[in-house]
Amino acid sequence: MSTSTVSATAAAPKKAGRNKLTLPWIMLIIAGGLALVSLVRVISGADDLTSVGQVSGALSLAVPIGLAGLGGLWAERAGVVNIGLEGMMILGTWFGAWAGYQWGPWTGVMAGLIGGAIGGLLHAIITVTFNVNHIVSGVAINILALGFTQYLSNFTFADAPGGSSKQSPQVEPIYKITVPGLSDWMADLQGRHWFFVSDLAGVIGGLVTELSLLTVVALLLIPGTWWVLWRTTFGLRLRSCGENPTAAESLGVNVYKYKYIAVIVSGALAGLGGAFLSIVASPIYQEGQTGGRGYIGLAAMIFGNWMPGGMAMGAGLFGFIDSLKLRGGATNVHALLLLIAILLLLVCAWQLYKKKYVQAGVSALFGVLLFVWYALTDSVPSQFVDAAPYVTTLLVLALSAQRLRMPKADGLPYRKGQGK
Repeated sequence: MSTSTVSATAAAPKKAGRNKLTLPWIMLIIAGGLALVSLVRVISGADDLTSVGQVSGALSLAVPIGLAGLGGLWAERAGVVNIGLEGMMILGTWFGAWAGYQWGPWTGVMAGLIGGAIGGLLHAIITVTFNVNHIVSGVAINILALGFTQYLSNFTFADAPGGSSKQSPQVEPIYKITVPGLSDWMADLQGRHWFFVSDLAGVIGGLVTELSLLTVVALLLIPGTWWVLWRTTFGLRLRSCGENPTAAESLGVNVYKYKYIAVIVSGALAGLGGAFLSIVASPIYQEGQTGGRGYIGLAAMIFGNWMPGGMAMGAGLFGFIDSLKLRGGATNVHALLLLIAILLLLVCAWQLYKKKYVQAGVSALFGVLLFVWYALTDSVPSQFVDAAPYVTTLLVLALSAQRLRMPKADGLPYRKGQGK
């Protein structure tokens, strides 16, 4: 098969797209975002917004969401919707803790990865071979995974020392890295609370302090996925299955094989995210540990427009909000109201520039309401603090819906030879 021919097929949808962001523009956007957060920190006095602990906690919370989102990206780039990410994460948490407390954390990581891959294989069999609706299959896997792990916990962890029917014994921690000198210097700079400089120091400090080796592996998987899917013939063929499987088959691509590979890898990545939860984030398995992160990972993938970099930004955002909830609670989330209000007003200005007056009006209305809420209160209700990550998920998806383009054949039924 001619690689150039498949390239033309897979690249066809880009004709109507926008110019890609270059690295300087991306760095400028990141710097602008950090400056905005720094401004909100100075105005609100919520100095923990960009502290070393906040950034470190946000990274730890973002990793499992990012791994689930990365798993969703693999599956959907091949044309298979994977709502079963939550169930595959559940399998990863259970198998990771089960193997981890007996044979060590890295064995647990591999077991969690395999557990998720088994869930991915089941989803592939149901959707690719038997052509069952992808949403129905994913929901069924989520339910089965939850029931299966609850059943196994009753006779594996219940009698183990330090375990119970709802949690495993403790798993030995994975080694964590701290860069000597740099970590202390960044912590000192961050503690001075200077505009932008201290915030940048907090971000850098969070990335070089108590960093788990599994976190490093997870971060490397993001550019690794981009390289495999966008810079190799294998990735080109896989993506062609999600754009136009009939055309890909006519050029000699084994569509079933690539869909199977993509969904199994998707499950493995989600399982790895689950293992991270039960080994790194908390060194035990607990029932309900995933807390809907598989669904949030799916939202991060959609926010990122089915691209690894955008998905990583979405996962980082949700991890940041979740960490704010855990560190400082009402105070940090109250400062978040001001940040979101400013962002909505900036969105309003952009929509006016684009002459989208209805969207601009809606953004302005909610921005003003949030600003008034911030100005008239000193804290937010505890219920809103708990709901903040999920409210942010809905808000971000609503604002980004205008620019999204999913793979053309994503979720559509496909039968081998249907194009003949």
